[in-house]
Amino acid sequence: MNQQVVLTGITTTGSPHLGNYVGAIRPAIAASRDPGSQSFYFLADYHALVKCQDPERLKHSTMEVAAAWLALGLDTDTSIFYRQSDIPEVMELTWILTCVAAKGLLNRAHAYKAAVAENDANQSRDPDQGVSIGLFCYPVLMAADILMFNAHKVPVGKDQIQHLEMARDIAGRFNHLFGEHFVLPEAVVDEKTAVLAGLDGRKMSKSYNNTIPLFVTEKKLRKLIMKIKTNSQAPEEPKVPEDCTLFQIYQAFASPDESAALRQRYARGIAWGEMKQFLFEYLNTLLADPRRRYEELLNNPNHIESVLRQGAVKARRYSGPFLERLRAAIGIQPVG
Repeated sequence: MNQQVVLTGITTTGSPHLGNYVGAIRPAIAASRDPGSQSFYFLADYHALVKCQDPERLKHSTMEVAAAWLALGLDTDTSIFYRQSDIPEVMELTWILTCVAAKGLLNRAHAYKAAVAENDANQSRDPDQGVSIGLFCYPVLMAADILMFNAHKVPVGKDQIQHLEMARDIAGRFNHLFGEHFVLPEAVVDEKTAVLAGLDGRKMSKSYNNTIPLFVTEKKLRKLIMKIKTNSQAPEEPKVPEDCTLFQIYQAFASPDESAALRQRYARGIAWGEMKQFLFEYLNTLLADPRRRYEELLNNPNHIESVLRQGAVKARRYSGPFLERLRAAIGIQPVG
């Protein structure tokens, strides 16, 4: 693979919201159109098992996330879009990497340390109470996802930088033992990427239950926007756009000229009810076609399945031969 490889994992935890779109999906889809790189996008359904043991929810979330990315314009001809669980080589590589990963390294993972700290705060006799091996070994599976395709660049949020560093450590250890097989991946953190505020002014997140899903109905979209928290300024008072969640959301979707025009309306004074209606109409128009495509896709799960299976075939053209080379490197090969 001569092109630079860029890989992104997508957690299968329900349909994306506005924050997911501007922060991750939109820049990822734009990057996939770069002819100088080969983009891999995968649905991290095995990762989801760490927190979700509801089979129907997992299945439906996988379908929702796949439909969302396709509806928003992901080109599956130029990029490779697949489901993690359709690439058995990833799971075999996970075990191989588990055998070279240091337990001390995994002890330092933020999620594991947080679970132990919580048990300590609750005065539990067992510091590992409630900690599954899946949670503990999550960084190894993530390393396998990345190293399987020798990704050069991995776009991540700041909370995932440690996992990239651990993947590099594990890859380096393997290369030291068995020869140079893995590229050391680099985390790509875009400081300019928009981070949207949610209904209550905090970061838009499912954890805070303050999100605006991308594909809710028109009626529900309007209802959610009307719930966005604002201050108590009178309609005629000049307002500061940077302090306003409504403006921030609008700016993340609008052109610079459109944002500049709205700034002038803020300076002259604008009623919050007027601004909420304006934002609703703008987003509703913008999302109408993707929403329609999304609904069509959800009503045609066989098409989604076909796209994912085709993606898996393309992904395994890389993973199959590469795993054979790795097997030979570690001594798992024919004896005659």
